[in-house]
Order: sequence, then C-alpha cells, then structure tokens
Amino acid sequence: MVVCYGVGNTVFRHQEGGLPRRSRLVFCRFAAFFSMEQQYSGAEEIFRITTENGENMSSGLIAILENIEQERGISKEQLIQAVENALMGAAKKAVIHPASDLSIRIDRKTGAIKAWAKLCVVDVVKNNDQISLAEARTRIPTAEIGSIVEWEVTPSDFGRIAAQNAGQAIRAQLRKAEKELVGEEFREQIGELISGTVRRVDAGNVIVDCQKAEGVIGAKDRVAGESYHVGDRISALLVKVDTETSGPPLILSRTSQNFIRKLFEREVAEIHDGIVEIKGIAREAGVRTKIAVRSTDSRVDAVSACVGVRGLRVRNITNELGNERVDIIRYDDDPQVYLANAMQPAKILSVEEDRIRKQYTVYVNEENYRLAYGRKAQNVRLAQKLLQWTINIVIDAPEEEPDFEEQKQQAVEELASSLAVSAEQAEILVNNGYLSLDGLKEVSVEDLAKIEGLDEATVNAIEQALS
Repeated sequence: MVVCYGVGNTVFRHQEGGLPRRSRLVFCRFAAFFSMEQQYSGAEEIFRITTENGENMSSGLIAILENIEQERGISKEQLIQAVENALMGAAKKAVIHPASDLSIRIDRKTGAIKAWAKLCVVDVVKNNDQISLAEARTRIPTAEIGSIVEWEVTPSDFGRIAAQNAGQAIRAQLRKAEKELVGEEFREQIGELISGTVRRVDAGNVIVDCQKAEGVIGAKDRVAGESYHVGDRISALLVKVDTETSGPPLILSRTSQNFIRKLFEREVAEIHDGIVEIKGIAREAGVRTKIAVRSTDSRVDAVSACVGVRGLRVRNITNELGNERVDIIRYDDDPQVYLANAMQPAKILSVEEDRIRKQYTVYVNEENYRLAYGRKAQNVRLAQKLLQWTINIVIDAPEEEPDFEEQKQQAVEELASSLAVSAEQAEILVNNGYLSLDGLKEVSVEDLAKIEGLDEATVNAIEQALS
C-alpha cells in the first residue's frame, strides 16, 4: 500500500515496506504533535500517515525534520538535538535504566533512536553504574576490568514512551531554535521600522505578523485611542528582540520618540540623505509632537522639506500616527530664538534666562497667554522637553494710568495730610483747582477766603503751612 504524509505544501509517498516496520503508532503521535504547532509556526501541518503495522518512527521522524528544515530554515541537526534533549527528559522520567549516566542518540541517517548507559566493568556488580565482566563481553569481547563501556539500554516500548512524554519539550525546543534564527536576522534591525499585519489583539497586546516572525505591541507601547483590527497594515519601531520568553520575539513600539524620527527619515529624503537634521523631538503620543529641524545646506529650507509639496510628506506621517498633530519648528543655535520657535504658535515679548536653575521666564501679552500654554498646557510642556529647561510664562501687561477720580482722590489725601485739614476741606481746594502746596503758594490769603465752603480755620492752616 502507499503511505502518504505531508509538511506544508509537500506530500510524501512511500510504497508499502518503504518505511521501517513498527511505524504506525509512534509516527502518528509525532504527526499529531506537529499539527498542534500549525497555529504557532503557520508552516508545519501534518496531513495523514497510514501503515498497516509497526511502532517505530525512525525514518518518518527524519522526513519530518528534513521538511521543517526546508520550510522554516531550522537545521536538521538543531532539530535532532532538540528531540534528543526531549527524549532524554522522557527517558529519565520513565526510568528506562537506573544508571546515573544516560544518553539518547538519534542516528542522523536512519533515524534510529537508542538509549545508552555508561557503565564500569567489574567482577562483582555492587551498584547501578556497574556491569559484570561476563555480561560486558557478550557484546564487547575486548572489555576489561575497570574499563568504561557504553551499553545500549533501549527498552522495547521506548518509541511509545517518547511519543507520549516528549511533545511539550520538543515544542519548546523548536520554538527556541526558531527564535534564535529570528534573533540572528532581526537584531541588526533594532531601532528601525518594521511593517506587518495585525494578526490578533490579545489582552491589550497587539500581535503583528512580520512575515518571518511575530511581533507584539504591548499596552504601554500602544497609542491611546488607536484601534487595531485583524488584517490592518501597521508600522512600528523594533525596540528589542526577546528570544528567551514564550511570547512573540519582536518587541514593537508606536509611542517611542524614535518612531517619529524613523517616520520622518522614511518620508523625507533630505533627512535620510543627511541634508536636513533632526535636532530634537518632544512627543505626547497620540496627541501632539514637536520636532526641531535644521538644514546643513543653505539652499534647502528644513521646514519646507519636511512639510513637502502641499503638505504631502507631513500628512503621510500624521496619517500613520492616527492624525496626531505634528509641529515642525526651526532649530537655532541661539537658545532664545530656539525658545521663541518652540513656543509657536504663541508670540513672546521677552525672555529672562536663569542659567543656574536652567529656567526661562517668558513674557507674553494677554492675547498670547493661552496659546503659550496650549490645550492642557501641552504647548509649554513640549517646549520644555525640547529645550530641557523649565519655562515659566508671565503676562506682561502695560501699566494702566489712573483715571481722573483716582487722581483727584490722591490729590485730596495729599493736601489733607500736608495741611492737617479735613478731607472735606481738602476736596474743596481740589475742586477749585488747587491740587498741591505749590499751587496754593501762588494764591493770596484774601483769594482763599473768598472760596465758597472754605472755613476760616482752613485758611489759617494753609497760611501757616505756606509761611
């Protein structure tokens, strides 16, 4: 009969007798194990295997591992070592032999699985790590007292034991081997943009299919308010490759400031080529970003280059960021000019600088006060992050001249105090145009006496004060 099994898109056929006898039970269990892996790897899918008799999986196992090597790029040697390690654990668990030094080996060509124990040849056996000389010479005629021999201790049902107990350990080893390959390929891309497709959202984490590996955007690396749907195309910054934990190996972020930097490098050719430099980025992810740029070529305007024709370049970036606001400002070597640019759209009147405290005091008029702070103080916070100094905003309002009533009241109080008269008498003098002592010096006592409402005592007090 014909035996059929498949890995990925490949189907293998063997005529009856093409596989070793005793292949059915164990091989089917390994097939079942690999089919469990299809959700994880997306490549290994065992379709079917049937044989009439047998329990040995030798050549079938080799065929599976060879095809995983072709499909996933994991070497057969790595896989065989993983299986050997897993079977070693199963052997110890099943106590196939009481010797302390056991090993499991898989023949690289035939796939034969054998268990070996290292035993010391003695006359009289006293422990489980010894073998008698007579027994040793039944297989090894050259054995001598004191020599160490490798003794095959493979039990008759070891294939069944392996298939029943090794599945989970083999899966872990295969994941580790695959992750090591992922690590080798992606570690050089740390700090770069990675694109992929949203596979699922799991407990707040976004799982991204990056073709050769899975990435994860954790809750802290997600932009608040963004929604993700299965099949969405997404870009993120690769911040770490983690091959030790059980989750996806690629750690991605969409909240990092460097994510903004890489988006501008991708969209703005002048930044990619080094003509325009990014001097600073301040970001509140999902809400607003300020990015400071300058040109190394006097013929190229840095801000215009970043905005693009009709705003196309910056619009592509804001679309990727879910319409997060992006302010592109001009960097300047003069800190106060740079500060004025960073505070835009507010216009500042003047600046006081405290180098010891690293603090700016910015004076604005009342009209620009709210613009300087921005919504929920975003504008001033982002400017502080760009300059890495504290910024205090003060309204610089011009002093208002006192009105007529205030001036009159002030004159009344001064005259009453200087002449030692009542406020009512002082007000009569002010109402008649005498606002100060200097003004009273120019008038005679007779003229003062003629003022209506001014009593004789006040006239005498004025005369004494002026004499």
